[in-house]
Amino acid sequence: MIAKKDSLRDVYAGLGARFGLGTRNITPPLGIYARNWGAAKFDQATGIHQELLMQCLYTESADGQAAVFLTADLGWWKNANDEKRIRQALLARFNLEETDLILALSHTHAGPSICSTDEDQPGGAFIAPYLDFLKDQAIACIEEAKSAIFDGRLTWGYGVCDLACNRDLQVGGDYLIGFNPIEKPDHTLLVGQLRDTSNILRGVICNYACHPTSFAHENELLSPDFVGELRVTVERALHVPCLFLQGASGDLAPKKQYVKESKLVEANGRQLGYAVLSTLAQMGNGEQNWVYETALVSGAPLACWKFKDEQTPVDFKKVVVQVQVPYKKLDSAASILAEYQQCKDRVLKDRLWRKYNTRKTIGDQKVAEIPVWIWKMGNAIVVAQANEAYSVYQMQIRKAFPNHCIAFINIANGYVGYLAPKELYEKDIYAVWQSPYDKGSLEILIKETEKAIIKLLTYETRMD
Repeated sequence: MIAKKDSLRDVYAGLGARFGLGTRNITPPLGIYARNWGAAKFDQATGIHQELLMQCLYTESADGQAAVFLTADLGWWKNANDEKRIRQALLARFNLEETDLILALSHTHAGPSICSTDEDQPGGAFIAPYLDFLKDQAIACIEEAKSAIFDGRLTWGYGVCDLACNRDLQVGGDYLIGFNPIEKPDHTLLVGQLRDTSNILRGVICNYACHPTSFAHENELLSPDFVGELRVTVERALHVPCLFLQGASGDLAPKKQYVKESKLVEANGRQLGYAVLSTLAQMGNGEQNWVYETALVSGAPLACWKFKDEQTPVDFKKVVVQVQVPYKKLDSAASILAEYQQCKDRVLKDRLWRKYNTRKTIGDQKVAEIPVWIWKMGNAIVVAQANEAYSVYQMQIRKAFPNHCIAFINIANGYVGYLAPKELYEKDIYAVWQSPYDKGSLEILIKETEKAIIKLLTYETRMD
């Protein structure tokens, strides 16, 4: 390929705007129902490994648009109404449109139940008050961020971290979920740095795809999993908040997982934290970019590059795209509930309860509408949706737009199920039989997301 000189530049992605940060402790009371693993022999949390946090990045663009990232150290929504009630309360309280708020969960598997229909489980009486507490803390977190707003810029850079490994493992005729040393995983790390107009670092964002499943069925402690130690590592070095955004991690998890020992969980977090710090070391302060300057004759013909000042863009555009995908032919909610009530096996009963809650969410629909939030923040792009998409989602979209830094967020503004590649639908694999979506759904999502980004980049705001 023959490169044109004016195209030879590193990827630069940033937004000049007003920003604010907020943090709240959302650790629930001990004794709350916290059985996230079918194989667990306990039902209630008995201790705290590290505090669970909620964090907010509030953005106000040059033309007065507001946008809110709200992150929380929580697992997933079993009941769609629980999530909707909190998000709708936030939209109403702060006079936001649907496009303006992304409520993203870290997907820790060592958190409390946030499902109101778990009320009859041991410790289930804590859940409804905890959901009210989450709503109140979310309001307080956003208000804190709004009250501390400052002029600044958010710039992004790509790095790598090999914490994440492929987790779809075939052993004989069985398909298991665990470290697969054969398949090559997506190690892409995206780091955002937030600086004020005095070039003082005010915050860091880590966008990385990896299941927080370090702790598992033997753990009785509430924990953000590796995300907690990620924050500790970054914040100890830089003395600013670190926000985590879970990427398209449907097929990715740590090599060392399903453990009880906290030291292994913390080691996973430090590995990611050090990778964030390493990436930041090469990013500079966001005012300049690395561009090709000239050829130089030496012992070999050299391509000489240099720093060049960049004008941080200020345009901010937001859309929500409704992507239609097919559902499988599903059993009725009534039949699943009847099977659950008759089941005596603890592990199978747990699976059926999750299946029942998902089926209730779907109702009588034959076709799913997956909302996808797409934000163009300057020349960076954010893609957020509610499901557990496989990493091919972020890999293919990033490949299609190599001149933009693109953040991907799983489990944002709701939760339903997995989005796995169509070739896996011939296999008896968890991500396929757990999901209500039919074969080809992920491929449709990839195609429609790419089309929506093209429209946004060319300022076509009609998304039909």
